[in-house]
Amino acid sequence: MVKAKPKNNDSLTSECIVEEFKEENTTSVILLASLLNSNNNFSDYTQGINDDENVTSTKIEKITEDKFEGFEWNEYQQGLILGAFFWLHWTTQIPGGLLANKYGTKLIFGLSNFSGVLFCFVIPAASFMGYKCLIFVRVIQGIVAGFAWPAMHTLTARWIPPNERSKFVTAYLGSSVGAALTFPMCGYIIDTWGWELSFYVSGVLGTLWYVAWYFLVFDSPSEHPRISQSEKEYILNSLGQSVSKEKAPVPWKDLLTSVAVWMNVLAQWGGIWGLFTLMTHAPTYFKMIHGWNIKATGFLSGMPHLLRMLFAYIFSLFGDYLLSRDKMSRTNVRKLATFVCCVGQGFCLLALAYSDCNYSMAIIFLTAATAIHGAVSTGPLASLVDISPNYASILLGMGNGTAVFSGFISPLIVGYLTYKN
Repeated sequence: MVKAKPKNNDSLTSECIVEEFKEENTTSVILLASLLNSNNNFSDYTQGINDDENVTSTKIEKITEDKFEGFEWNEYQQGLILGAFFWLHWTTQIPGGLLANKYGTKLIFGLSNFSGVLFCFVIPAASFMGYKCLIFVRVIQGIVAGFAWPAMHTLTARWIPPNERSKFVTAYLGSSVGAALTFPMCGYIIDTWGWELSFYVSGVLGTLWYVAWYFLVFDSPSEHPRISQSEKEYILNSLGQSVSKEKAPVPWKDLLTSVAVWMNVLAQWGGIWGLFTLMTHAPTYFKMIHGWNIKATGFLSGMPHLLRMLFAYIFSLFGDYLLSRDKMSRTNVRKLATFVCCVGQGFCLLALAYSDCNYSMAIIFLTAATAIHGAVSTGPLASLVDISPNYASILLGMGNGTAVFSGFISPLIVGYLTYKN
């Protein structure tokens, strides 16, 4: 039997999510690096905590003199900046799914990400114009990037056989690779050349990605000019009648009243809350609590996201194994993965909260909380395609549109709780 291996689509899909999360994550590290030169007591404060608690993280090189003049933004303003990307990000989630359903993933996903990438070239100038101007740019960037994520499920439904979807949806977690690359990359660039260059490098990489995406990705096996006939037949026969070629009206009532749909939406929301909290505040946490320099902060903030991708891939293989050997029903595989990514992450976050200034425990629990969330690709994300392949992009738009609320609520809450503290 010929196994489906969509040429180019899988790797380019993962790389696309890498670029989208570079747009989101670059600001976290750069905000940290460009902030508080005027807060001269910061290093003394951190050193005092470490001395009092006898924490060995003092072995890591402490913060050195900044090479640029920092912005004097308080914790509340920082929270606004970090969360601004998500303020209206949700408004284009369902439209993104609808447009992808009509025009295809290649066009909607590609243009959405490329448009967001272009803002990377604007953000440095906006930062010097004031935090309000930066917030405005981030809001617009979040709006245009919002079309991308739900558009992916249309591609999945048209390319991937049902029993192989867990593994393919792992490509969505190119977001983890994006975070894993962005944090240390930005840390190195900032320390060597300055924070502005980090945005320009991200913008150039995103532009190069879009060129590859435009020429190499196709919306269905039937449109791909280089796919073999045997592979095309295998994919189309595996999909069977699950994907309709006719454009039927969207059954909004059925979608909005489905208990299964809303359970998946809630699962996405819960997992994303923890992930976004870690993603946006890990750099600040490692610097301000453990006193590590920008290079160490970037590396330690990015490493857990790489392990998230690895965990997602391993768990997807496990899920597909259970399905292919009839060890467990598809529904129970999705439930198991949802339990792992939500409940497992929750326990790790609680443990992280009680790690105090013990940097070893902090690294272990932060890494575990991030990595375990990788099971989401086998759980809620794949489940939405199972529920309705024809409207999977719309369902993902509903789920992600709800989940991204945590992207701006979480930074505000953290900013409020840590203000002047």
